[in-house]
Amino acid sequence: MTRVSAPEVVPVPAARLGEGPRWDERTGTLLWVDIPAGRVHRLDPADDSHGVLDVGQSVGVAVPRAEGGLALAVRDGFALLAGDVWTVPAAVPEVVAPVTAGERPGNRMNDGACDSAGRFFAGTKAEDDTPGAGALYRLGPGRRAERVLDGVTVSNGIAWSPDERLCYYVDTPTGRVDVFDYDPGSGLIAGRRTFAEITRGMPDGITVDAHGHVWVGLWDGGAVLRLRPDGGVDLTVDIPARNVTSCAFGGPDLDVLYVTTAWDGTGGGELLRCRTSVEGLPSHPYRDHA
Repeated sequence: MTRVSAPEVVPVPAARLGEGPRWDERTGTLLWVDIPAGRVHRLDPADDSHGVLDVGQSVGVAVPRAEGGLALAVRDGFALLAGDVWTVPAAVPEVVAPVTAGERPGNRMNDGACDSAGRFFAGTKAEDDTPGAGALYRLGPGRRAERVLDGVTVSNGIAWSPDERLCYYVDTPTGRVDVFDYDPGSGLIAGRRTFAEITRGMPDGITVDAHGHVWVGLWDGGAVLRLRPDGGVDLTVDIPARNVTSCAFGGPDLDVLYVTTAWDGTGGGELLRCRTSVEGLPSHPYRDHA
């Protein structure tokens, strides 16, 4: 039986719109963002010390970069920060693939993640949530971005099965978690179909554990669901915030579930964590080179 402890608020500043938690195995720290503030946050759970990096524009997600530094999905597209960005916090991100320039004015990038080969998938949305105005992109080696899915409204969580033969994806207003067949050799997706219909709030960010279960944060649902590989609900973790945006496993044993939330006008925005009896999958860095 899966065990999850009561959520604990991590003693760090609350975000307006927290999103994109990612565990950096290399440094033993957790990354997450406050999207409209344009800030990347870092937590060292060894002593709960906290750092913050202002990147100068909205940022949907930050992931470690294999060559050092960070890869970002910022308002204008995919961007990179080189070196030890936490000791040189004034560094300015280099936008290497300005994907939103070819989309509807007012679009920005949102959540994303990397596969084990280091391909960085992240998508876009319209600030006014115009239906179908966004897309999903893949930034591969050589800093080349390709559009892999059109007609997206709010591109959100993306994650892979343990064998990486399946890719799970959320376009929030659909009310579904979808699944694609995935080719880990080429990074191509195909055969989109419904994995799970969400009836409590709307699906947002996702992660997958080592047993192949999908964990999904519920916007306007105040919870994280653990979904079995057949799409059925295995477990509900109630979160003391209405707008749950995403979740990720971290810690030395990848058994701590970190949960990001957003301000709803009266509360929310905290980073929370729960101890679990399961192990998550590692987060992967972006690789500039194959």
